[in-house]
Amino acid sequence: MRRRFAKRIYTARPFFYDMAFLMARLPRAIVAIRNPDITRAFIEKIMMVITAVNGCVYCEWFHARQASSCGMTAREISNLFNLQFHAEATDFELPALLYAQHYAETDRHPDAEMTHNLDAFYGAPTANTIRLFIRMIYFGNLVGNTWDAVLHRLRGRPAAGSSLTFEAVFTLLVGWAMVPVMLLMWFDRRH
Repeated sequence: MRRRFAKRIYTARPFFYDMAFLMARLPRAIVAIRNPDITRAFIEKIMMVITAVNGCVYCEWFHARQASSCGMTAREISNLFNLQFHAEATDFELPALLYAQHYAETDRHPDAEMTHNLDAFYGAPTANTIRLFIRMIYFGNLVGNTWDAVLHRLRGRPAAGSSLTFEAVFTLLVGWAMVPVMLLMWFDRRH
């Protein structure tokens, strides 16, 4: 029996909206990387928690490699991808990771109380930086999942809610990046 494609994917309007949102904030994202309160390992933990919820295989592969290069152990990485991050997070990181999980599980509609708690714990500048990283990886996850939906369509199993027209435009926009990522992932897993 053929399984249906069940991951969250982009449709045209949200894709172009999110792309414009992130492009407009690219300078802020570059500055955010230098925020002394947010280490590279902390960023990777956020990325892995969102990816665990959304199930993007490309982001999982990439961020596992990045986390390893930050000094995280295979056990820590596995725990984060299994959403067992309480033991892997510092007291400073835990509120952001819980918010990231909630953000992804609610498909970008976090409770106002969760957002307020994030702001209260970190202060507005750091909380805004955390939310920007969450938006960035959410975008990446849905791009990867949408790419997989395109591949499923090519196998005769289109994803529910997706359109051939959007998938064609999407392929033209992101195929140049996704094909090399697929090849790198395949090569890495073979070795």
